[in-house]
Amino acid sequence: MARRALITGITGQDGSYLAEHLLSEGYEVWGLVRGQANPRVSRVRRLLQDVQLVRGDLLDQGSLISAVEKVQPDEVYNLGAISFVPMSWEQAELTAEVTGMGVLRMLEAIRVCSGITAARGAGSGQIRFYQASSSEMFGQVRETPQNERTPFHPRSPYGVAKTYGHFLTQNYRESYGMFAVSGILFNHESPRRGAEFVTRKVSLGVARIKLGLATELRLGNLEARRDWGFAGDYARAMRLMLQAAEPEDYVIGTGRTQSVRELVEAAFGAAGLDWERYVVCDQSLHRPAEVDLLCADPKKARTQLGWEPTVSFEELVAMMVESDLTLLAGGGDPHQDSSWP
Repeated sequence: MARRALITGITGQDGSYLAEHLLSEGYEVWGLVRGQANPRVSRVRRLLQDVQLVRGDLLDQGSLISAVEKVQPDEVYNLGAISFVPMSWEQAELTAEVTGMGVLRMLEAIRVCSGITAARGAGSGQIRFYQASSSEMFGQVRETPQNERTPFHPRSPYGVAKTYGHFLTQNYRESYGMFAVSGILFNHESPRRGAEFVTRKVSLGVARIKLGLATELRLGNLEARRDWGFAGDYARAMRLMLQAAEPEDYVIGTGRTQSVRELVEAAFGAAGLDWERYVVCDQSLHRPAEVDLLCADPKKARTQLGWEPTVSFEELVAMMVESDLTLLAGGGDPHQDSSWP
């Protein structure tokens, strides 16, 4: 009998890649959506015709219990969040409710539906839970590279909310014996990334300039450094964590960093353009509290899970630029989800 997975955040970049991966592994995949009228549902149905949808909301405990009871999943992947860091300052309370408290509500739904009441009392047939933690939890880093033991110092409401969800997952694992793990994922991108994120902002900006639709690209801090990988690779790591013999947390990243400046150089280079002719630095686009350097130490995932990234930074950037050139040349609108297949 096929394993059954429930994914929150199914309409996002990570949810789509994870659903594709699980379907390829023979899973029955369910996606949690806030309502059948959700405008993003159409792109999920277009891309992932074999995914079944169930109503639920990370703000509503009762709806999550109902969804878990209906789906009866073997695995739950909690990818749902308000994930755009700059927005978390503008909507800090909502970020805390969805990205932080949403984890508590989903863990409670699993605990209630599984009948877990005492530490290590669930048995081997329990629902396995994956929490999407983030490198933004490290924030003002105390060591480089960052591994599973590096202390957290988040620098945004988003990072704080993710830290809360991370420790809740750990707490439910230790208090109730739940198979609950967190993947501390570093920046991962793709042509499906939202247009508001810097990598997609750059690839779209390059495409617009190449096609004569724009004459400049305005960016903030060009010196911030990130560990960027391909979202499809990171989806594989999520599943591997839930197949392990014991529940543990893992850092997932490439172990390499590039600056925003290097991202810009690679993207414009992929289109045969000189970035210095078009990029304008705008101080208003800097974060209130900047995170300057994030770099993963993925040794544990490599040795214990056998996970390795397959797409290089250069290949990823070229993939995104090519995709956006095709999208815009065809009259597509990245803000209307037409960048998805």
